[in-house]
Amino acid sequence: YNPTGMIYSELGLHTILISGFEGYSSRRASTNGICPTHIVDPLEEPVPGLGTYEDFNTIDWVREKSKDRDRHREITNKSRESTVALLHRISDAFSGWLLMLLVGLMAGALAGGIDIAAHWMTDLKGGVCLVGFWFNHEHCCWTYNETFQERDRCPQWKSWAELITGTSEGAFPYIMDYLMYIFWALLFSFLAVTLVRAFAPYACGSGIPEIKTILSGFIIRGYLGKWTLIIKTITLVLAVSSGLSLGKEGPLVHVACCCANILCHLFTKYRKNEAKRREVLSAAAAVGVSVAFGAPIGGVLFSLEEVSYYFPLKTLWRSFFAALVAAFTLRSINPFGNSRLVLFYVEFHAPWHLVELAPFILLGIFGGLWGALFIKANIAWCRIRKTTRLGHYPITEVLVVAALTALVSYPNSYTRMSGSELISELFNDCSLLDSSQLCGYPANMSETGAGNSLADRPAGPELYTALWQLALALIFKMTITVITFGMKVPSGLFIPSMAVGAIAGRLLGVGMEQLAYYNHDSILFKGWCSAGADCITPGLYAMVGAAACLGGVTRMTVSLVVIMFELTGGLEYIVPLMAATMTSKWVADALGREGIYEAHIRLNGYPFLEAKEEIEHNSLAVDVMTPRRGDPALTVLTQEGMTVGEVESLIESTRFSGFPVVVSQESQRLVGFVLRRDLLISIDNARKRQDGIVSASQVVFSEHLPPPSPEAPPPLPLRGIMDLSPFTVTDHTPIDITVDIFRKLGLRQCLVTHNGKLLGIITKKDVLKHMAQIANRDPDSILFN
Repeated sequence: YNPTGMIYSELGLHTILISGFEGYSSRRASTNGICPTHIVDPLEEPVPGLGTYEDFNTIDWVREKSKDRDRHREITNKSRESTVALLHRISDAFSGWLLMLLVGLMAGALAGGIDIAAHWMTDLKGGVCLVGFWFNHEHCCWTYNETFQERDRCPQWKSWAELITGTSEGAFPYIMDYLMYIFWALLFSFLAVTLVRAFAPYACGSGIPEIKTILSGFIIRGYLGKWTLIIKTITLVLAVSSGLSLGKEGPLVHVACCCANILCHLFTKYRKNEAKRREVLSAAAAVGVSVAFGAPIGGVLFSLEEVSYYFPLKTLWRSFFAALVAAFTLRSINPFGNSRLVLFYVEFHAPWHLVELAPFILLGIFGGLWGALFIKANIAWCRIRKTTRLGHYPITEVLVVAALTALVSYPNSYTRMSGSELISELFNDCSLLDSSQLCGYPANMSETGAGNSLADRPAGPELYTALWQLALALIFKMTITVITFGMKVPSGLFIPSMAVGAIAGRLLGVGMEQLAYYNHDSILFKGWCSAGADCITPGLYAMVGAAACLGGVTRMTVSLVVIMFELTGGLEYIVPLMAATMTSKWVADALGREGIYEAHIRLNGYPFLEAKEEIEHNSLAVDVMTPRRGDPALTVLTQEGMTVGEVESLIESTRFSGFPVVVSQESQRLVGFVLRRDLLISIDNARKRQDGIVSASQVVFSEHLPPPSPEAPPPLPLRGIMDLSPFTVTDHTPIDITVDIFRKLGLRQCLVTHNGKLLGIITKKDVLKHMAQIANRDPDSILFN
């Protein structure tokens, strides 16, 4: 049974060269260092480095999965021979679950520490707790037994002006607090960018574009290493605390994947197999979202919909298990913070009505427009940063943006507070005890709402002031987030995007509330919104707006709705959320097909094949392959006749990642494919370990060695490192089918033949360049293979 052959047969590629079971057996045997008995092969013993990959290269998914099947088959066969082998098989089967447990515990613990430290350092900009400087504002005032309105002004918490001048009233204390706020913002941002530049350059940004690329099979050494984890954890706290318009939710995905990559080294089957490791990293991405939002189900769906390239069913269940472990670990470490199981708990007292779908869809349109415009503006700014001298001064850029953010944010209470606090405030449904400006309705109006909720009433002066502040906050957030995302500090986009949508939604919600109050007899509200009733819930509009803007930026759909449900606990609001999210995606897709993460992948030139991108061009494989018509012939190796010196010279004179092996230069009949790295390692190993191997030694890829000659040095058999069943297509294969093969099988390269003769090669980079040309983009923007 040949599953690969079945795939190609279904695609109609009848002339594809597939070697069948013998070819696969030979390849698998060569992977394990075992060769036919009639060949004296110096590679019979495992060679260090053989079968590994260089930095900034793509893994061979087919080879990695074949290696894992061979390993599993060997363990199964040995388990029948002894009890020890049987125990080894059982431990191997449960190692994946144990690894997921460790990933959940480690990621949850780090997220809890980040959450606690970020809350404390954010509050440190405003003052300090006298009973213990390590307490944040909330914990410092936890035991203060005064009225709800005065709880934030407890005597245990002192502002910097009170500590320095002894009073908090007047112009001078206000200026003092203002200056201290700017000082701490600059200090935190300076420390963040300096640590990133000095110790871990990969710790900057969100990390999700690179995680998506790594999960697709790309190698970025050090991106998920221990130094990146340490520095990202520290600088994420500093960046969030500085007040910059960014969130910690996206970078937590990077943190969780770092944890998973480090822990993979404890288990042999994950340490030595890149494909198996990526299964764990896919689960870790779900863990990252789970600890960011307390949304285990949404985290798994996020990984499945937005991040993962290969996501088998067993990974689905392991992801959910690890996400639950991480969420409960986080809650255990910080039970009183935002790490509780519901991040923004809402309790709306009025149900939504069908008429309100119109404003919900309007919020979806706003979210789609904002998402598309944000992506275009942010990518344009990042290009300016890369192509001008601005990119040479990342510390100066961060300090200038931090100073500007602090300077503008402090006078407005809605920009001064952290992003999660702002969203929580906007989601809030006004009750009788609320002292927020957003609940600034005249107190002398009759309160006939259900429970402790307030009926729809005319807006008072405090509410109008809050609306003006929110409008200014909306403009500022929309502008500053474009500049902030992509700087050389850890920066997430979830919370800033949600904040923009929540502000817009709250403004629209209050507008609808006032419209309903003054026009409750109109055709729009008659029959379901009577005078004095609690009809419109502005907090619901904020929640819908937050989902719409986040969806417009990331193009998430199902996973976003589930995350919002888990964030708020509002199951009955699934329909408004879905209506706004789908509208947002449709509008954003109409203006640009890429989400923010795909746009940054393309900006950085990573070799990522987007599954959503369609090919609408009638090209053939011969139009994409190397060499093109009129170019020099393809560089190949022959199965016999080349010496070690000739092979080394060929490798030194080219930069190709691998070479096709043919019968002869004249026939060009394909034999197999060998990787450049494997060639170099094998020749170097043979020179050190086998007597007589010199530059004049003949390199043999054929099954039988040539007759020995007393005058010639011994040959070097390298059939064991050759892939005997490389994937091939004919020269007339449509390019859309070729792209599907690359996507679904995760190929690095595919050979092109005509009547069995080798014509050329198509690499993943060739496919991406061709797709860029079709889309009128610069094909040279694809930097890596």
